[in-house]
Amino acid sequence: MHPELERLQALTRRNFLQTSSLGLGGLALSSLMGSARGDGPKIENPLAPKKPHFPGTAKRVIYLHMSGAPPHLDIFDFKPELQKRDGQNCPDEYLKGKRFAFTAGVPKLLGTRQPFKQHGKAGIWMSDAIKPLHEVADDVTVIRSMKTDEFNHAPAELLLYTGFARQGRPSLGAWTCYGLGNESENLPGFVVLISNGVQPSGGQGCWGSGFLPSVFQGVQCRSKGEPVLYLSDPPGLDRETRRLGLDAMKDLNELQEKELGHPETRTRIAQYELAFRMQLSASEVMDISKEPAKVLDSYGAKPGAGSFANNCLLARRLIEQGVRYVQLFDWGWDFHGTNANEDIRDGLTRKGTTTAQSVAALIKDLKNRDLLKDTLVVWGGEFGRTPFREGRTAEGKILGRDHYPDSFSLMLAGGGIKAGHTHGESDDLGFKVAKDMVHVHDLQATLMHCLGFDHTKLTFRFQGRDYRLTDVHGKVVKEILA
Repeated sequence: MHPELERLQALTRRNFLQTSSLGLGGLALSSLMGSARGDGPKIENPLAPKKPHFPGTAKRVIYLHMSGAPPHLDIFDFKPELQKRDGQNCPDEYLKGKRFAFTAGVPKLLGTRQPFKQHGKAGIWMSDAIKPLHEVADDVTVIRSMKTDEFNHAPAELLLYTGFARQGRPSLGAWTCYGLGNESENLPGFVVLISNGVQPSGGQGCWGSGFLPSVFQGVQCRSKGEPVLYLSDPPGLDRETRRLGLDAMKDLNELQEKELGHPETRTRIAQYELAFRMQLSASEVMDISKEPAKVLDSYGAKPGAGSFANNCLLARRLIEQGVRYVQLFDWGWDFHGTNANEDIRDGLTRKGTTTAQSVAALIKDLKNRDLLKDTLVVWGGEFGRTPFREGRTAEGKILGRDHYPDSFSLMLAGGGIKAGHTHGESDDLGFKVAKDMVHVHDLQATLMHCLGFDHTKLTFRFQGRDYRLTDVHGKVVKEILA
């Protein structure tokens, strides 16, 4: 074989190994570049702090995702007319040409069973299902005119977080770290926390890096036990020996990086070095037992649990240490009415009250620590729920709602968002947006604006064209900005 052909084949093999072998924590660890040794040549740090397009009002994000989609008509969007027409057949005009996940025929309208009142100086409508949030009404904006294009969980979650309903695009957290870098040298820039280990329907694509270098993907941490699997040294390997091994591996990877300039080589170096640094810092920041008892009680957190309450407290601790983006997923909001936990009466009250306690505590805690002003907090699901009973459970005693993309609600706080404000309206029965629609892409554009980016200019070139989070449309919702 010709020598040059042999060389090219060897390069091809090396490229394959580099791009397919992710190394220690490759699917979990992604953050800053740089050697812990402090000697030798420096490789460009892809997660060094970067300046945005303009001064943003938010430096970091905590996104609280209620997987399954909360029944907004029983939480934020009070409909007296729907109450009056409870039990009546749904008008044909709202059903024509529509598809629903589990409903066919003519369903019955379903008014809320939750008591509603106005709260705060702005008189924001909230139900008793989320009583603890009543106390922070003057700190939040509620959007009641959200709209998405998808009515099933996985594609709706992917659209919300990646701007596209199928796997393969970078997530909101990945775009944030790509644009801003990270402020912590010892922790990832993008951390994912999942309540009690229940994954969202959209899977890891909700925090993936897509076609961005994998250094920007989310790191899934556990709120109990070892923060990241296989982070600790195996038996018989001490820290000094591990450092010697990493130094040798770093030298080899730097040679490859110089020869090929492949971004995943830089990612690999970053992952190994971050894993080494995280061995000391991650366990400390993830240990909430050092928090005062009154703080634990306010969140409803308990050391050793994998609860949403623990994760809310961990989110605060992580951003205090410089983590740029924290994503929480909490399953249990798919209120179809197939069992008692999915009932929009007692089931929603149980779920809503415990969750709202932790969210309210987080908002108060951030505010007391002067962090809310530049931390953007988002609470919501991937779509809404129908103003009528879900088809499969329509004859049962449990009250539930079907998936609904045309109108839903979402709550934001801090980071340059107006405090004590309601934006948009749905119609009298809650079937469609009547005023000031906010599409998912509009929400993404607004979050990017708060972080200091023109969403049309934060792009990455892939397969011959420039991609962005909002891709081909989306506008900033200026009315909710402080």
